[in-house]
Amino acid sequence: MLVGVPTETKVHEYRVGLTPAGARELSARGHQVLVQRGAGLGAGLADEAYEAAGAQLVDGAAEVYARAELVVKVKEPQPDECAMLRPGQVLFAYLHLAPDRAQAEALLASGATAIAYETVTDAGGGLPLLAPMSEVAGRMAIQAGAHALEKAQGGSGVLLGGVPGVAPAEVLVLGGGTVGLNAARMAMGLGARVTVVDRSLERLRQIDELYGDRIATLYSTRDSIDDRLPRSDLVVGAVLVPGAAAPRLVTRAQLALMRPGSVLVDVAIDQGGCFGTSRPTTHDAPTYEVDGIIHYCVANMPGAVARTSTFALTNATLPRVLELADKGLVQALADDVHLRNGLNVHAGRITHRAVADALSLPHTQATEALAP
Repeated sequence: MLVGVPTETKVHEYRVGLTPAGARELSARGHQVLVQRGAGLGAGLADEAYEAAGAQLVDGAAEVYARAELVVKVKEPQPDECAMLRPGQVLFAYLHLAPDRAQAEALLASGATAIAYETVTDAGGGLPLLAPMSEVAGRMAIQAGAHALEKAQGGSGVLLGGVPGVAPAEVLVLGGGTVGLNAARMAMGLGARVTVVDRSLERLRQIDELYGDRIATLYSTRDSIDDRLPRSDLVVGAVLVPGAAAPRLVTRAQLALMRPGSVLVDVAIDQGGCFGTSRPTTHDAPTYEVDGIIHYCVANMPGAVARTSTFALTNATLPRVLELADKGLVQALADDVHLRNGLNVHAGRITHRAVADALSLPHTQATEALAP
């Protein structure tokens, strides 16, 4: 199979969909790899490293899209990239279609097949291709939030860990999944007082068993969130419903409960955000203020630490890329229900129920859409 790796074009996106090591694995199995010249530079991966791994360098994205049977990316295709996709071509990337009707419609119109990293599952019910970036984003949420709390950034001027004689900051984490737990661990490590809110009692028990009184746990209700907001300096939104839009857990009216200069970091912004006042931002202008509360809503947080993120992502995605390349789309999806769960769009049809419901579009079962 001919596998193509274009340069990412989303603003301040420095990751790349495949490392030279991944290109070498594909080449060793007899596949061709096309890499757009300069695609890996943002992650510190030189063109020469891809050439040494057996990849062919090409000058523009147009050639990658024109020739590749399987396009491996990081972020969702931008409008000009969607226009280059074609029927029969497979796109493998983060898509986050639920809050993005324009992208969904462009993918449907292209006739291409789109497999979303964030809805590929595993035997334990997890999301293994989302997990590494969730780990990165969860950890970054705390350093981003700590910076936003600085007075010069518009924050309240609170140091997360405090100092002797001065109380540390209070950090509230909404969601105890991969993002939330990584955020909680980072905040705890910096000396903050941390509370994790979740609706899964099993998850809350696991956190309690691991961290005891170093991380407080609360069952998620409107009352419990209302109770914590007035005392929280930093709130991290880390709630995920696979494939669907994120639930809104803090409304604009609830901002009045918070102290001026407090910070919201919405890690769920790719799925629409879990704060009612959230809107996507970029690394150029990562924060904005609503009713005295600082919002950090960068939609590709891990792109800022592109080298770490690229290696972490490829570690997770490469086995699936090899599966698709070795077997072809239809056989790979027939053999692996978890990879099939990643199928969001095929030949002009939405094949993931949560995505279809979020966009109020017709849904077709993946097996039906793939049938000859």
